[in-house]
Amino acid sequence: MRESVLILGAGGFIGRHLTRALSARGQHVIAASGSKVEFASTNVETHVGNLQQPEDFLPLIARSRAVVHLASASTPASSACNPMLELQANLQPTLALLVAMQGHPQSGLIYVSSGGSLYAAPGDESANEQAQVEPRSYHGAGKAAAEHFIRAWCAQYAGIATIIRPSNIYGPGQTERAGFAVVPTALGKLLRDEELTVWGDGSAIRDYLFVEDFVALCVAVLETPMNAGAHTLNASSGIGISLNELFAAIEVVTGRTLKRIYEKQRTIDAKRVVMDSTATRNKYGWSPTTNLPDGLRRTWDWLTITRH
Repeated sequence: MRESVLILGAGGFIGRHLTRALSARGQHVIAASGSKVEFASTNVETHVGNLQQPEDFLPLIARSRAVVHLASASTPASSACNPMLELQANLQPTLALLVAMQGHPQSGLIYVSSGGSLYAAPGDESANEQAQVEPRSYHGAGKAAAEHFIRAWCAQYAGIATIIRPSNIYGPGQTERAGFAVVPTALGKLLRDEELTVWGDGSAIRDYLFVEDFVALCVAVLETPMNAGAHTLNASSGIGISLNELFAAIEVVTGRTLKRIYEKQRTIDAKRVVMDSTATRNKYGWSPTTNLPDGLRRTWDWLTITRH
């Protein structure tokens, strides 16, 4: 069945949303995950297993018109002292995937990279796709390396790839992870009336993108014929706010006060990362439709329902 879309990391936060969105549109999805996950759709075929070698990927790729690579086993914090984690848990399976795809270059690849761990725009500038990549963490370096390997695959085997660099994606279904994803972490602390540790003085600026808006872009890329070669896209709201402004917005939405402890800023964190997605909007007619207050409210509503 060459019309399937293979999603790697389908059991994760974004993977679940994308799998549901595609299946709702009638697309057959092969949902690959390291652990069992249930989808209430006959359009979804689950595959549970540890994909590490080219032969693990081959039977799945042979049935797929496109592959969406969402799987990631690290965060900037989790691999901070362990670059081998990036090699073993992220680059190894990605390179195995590319070896498997050498015989199937007509299968388009979407690789979800990172904006926050690659860009560090100076001053008040917003980073576009031509901005210099400056990874500050082993996690970011791993993403940059994967991007280069994908470009090399495209050059050698006439592969087709879209590399998407998202900003900070948040929304319902996102769970807390130590040192990563400030929105679910802050909401979880509020729900439990605990203190949130903030690295730095709260002036660090980021932009935040609601998960359904990001999924809409992935769907648009999958439904548009891809050109040969590797193409990089930013995906962001384009609106930068400080951490302290984010916390204030969270307090307004929840009606609660967020307790905070401010600690010394981490070296892996840039002072400002705001991304320019003009090229993406022009190519796909895509733009975010969920503003931050509405997105935070929907995320808080989901969290309070699932915790009671």
